[in-house]
Amino acid sequence: MTDNKNIGEIIGFSPEVYKISPDLYKNYDVKRGLRNLDGSGVLAGLTGISEVHGYVVYEGEKTADYGSLSYRGYDIADLAEHCGWDGRFAFEEACYLLLCGFLPNDTQFSAFLEALRQNRALPESFTEDMILKAPSKDIMNKLSRSVLTLYSYDRNADSTTPKNVIRQSISLIAKMPTLAAYGYWAKAHYFDRKSLILHQPQKEYSIAENILHMIRENSKFTPEEARILDLALLLHAEHGGGNNSAFTCRVLTSSGTDTYSAISGAINALKGPKHGGANLQVVKMMNDIEKHVENLHDEGEIYSYLGKIIKRKAGDRSGLVYGMGHAVYTKSDPRTEILRAQAEYLANKNGFGEKFELYETVERLAPKAFAEFKGDKKVISANVDFYSGFVYSMLDIPNELYTPLFAIARMAGWCSHRLEELISGGRILRPAYKSVCKNGKEFVSMSERKKLYCEKEE
Repeated sequence: MTDNKNIGEIIGFSPEVYKISPDLYKNYDVKRGLRNLDGSGVLAGLTGISEVHGYVVYEGEKTADYGSLSYRGYDIADLAEHCGWDGRFAFEEACYLLLCGFLPNDTQFSAFLEALRQNRALPESFTEDMILKAPSKDIMNKLSRSVLTLYSYDRNADSTTPKNVIRQSISLIAKMPTLAAYGYWAKAHYFDRKSLILHQPQKEYSIAENILHMIRENSKFTPEEARILDLALLLHAEHGGGNNSAFTCRVLTSSGTDTYSAISGAINALKGPKHGGANLQVVKMMNDIEKHVENLHDEGEIYSYLGKIIKRKAGDRSGLVYGMGHAVYTKSDPRTEILRAQAEYLANKNGFGEKFELYETVERLAPKAFAEFKGDKKVISANVDFYSGFVYSMLDIPNELYTPLFAIARMAGWCSHRLEELISGGRILRPAYKSVCKNGKEFVSMSERKKLYCEKEE
């Protein structure tokens, strides 16, 4: 019987056959990670959905700049301040804006909200058959599988007409909170031995309200908690076509595949710790700093420990200060500034003032530490992940749901990019890869291979 744990060794597998010399990437001018040498992204497409600005390129030279983010031309700070000012919830209004391209009037928005309400419930027997009978330790994995399975419940699943895709998009936006909440409770019950609690989504609630209602045992929450979560969802709803998950969605869409496959792929991309899991890593890092720094009021001691983290001698030994730096933003991330204010408010209200001060200290010292201990002189600042996990923890949201919350928020952005790719893309995305394998090898018969193998053994 084959030992599956050591199957690679048994069949002679070696990772060495996949190694490509870094020098070859330079020789062939390959843009690793689809990024230029200065860190800017390789231009691979056009989008009218959002703009992410973090630097200026003047006469071929990249210069740091203050960050800005806009949805359909509306600055994120303005949306955060004005969306929902008369009692509406901001996230739903942002979803409409992203999908339709303009801010709705009362009639349009009422119809949109009603469509969301009508699509919140999962198909009959879906919860039992898909979620409870096949629980997962990872809720992102469960979200991906659940979205794929919804294909089987859609009578027109393969149609890629804009009319059909907008229908599917609204359905997915509405169902994501329920899928995440039920996936969480299935995990808590089957793996953590907790009671199984499944609250039905409420039609009168907003998406933020329904999330809090469904993930809490007593389903209770305050209007303030719902508003802060609603704001966090708004800030995470969209971030350009070049981010890893949106680009994944566009690549899959360009092949002509169905909506459920494209969105499931985006969820799988977001699951990766280099993309969507950073907010939880920030929380773990800050807990580690609290554990190992004796005097949290001593900036010199904190700075010294950051140096150990950067030199891979502390923390998770990755050399990363999680939540610091971004692929586009340099001097500032506009989302961070908004969330920082919410984090400070919640911290002072709930008795976490000293912890917030630690976050601010690390945010301020980390760029200097990178410059000294790593020799990295580029301008960096805290990104949205730096404070989002802290905010979620103060909202008493389980850490297993931090990345699923990101997926719930980003669904509108993914669906918008899918529609844009379907309507304006027109070609399958297929970049080139330069082959560096050596051709002309002579085929060796099985008997000769056996002989060669024996000679090597001797």
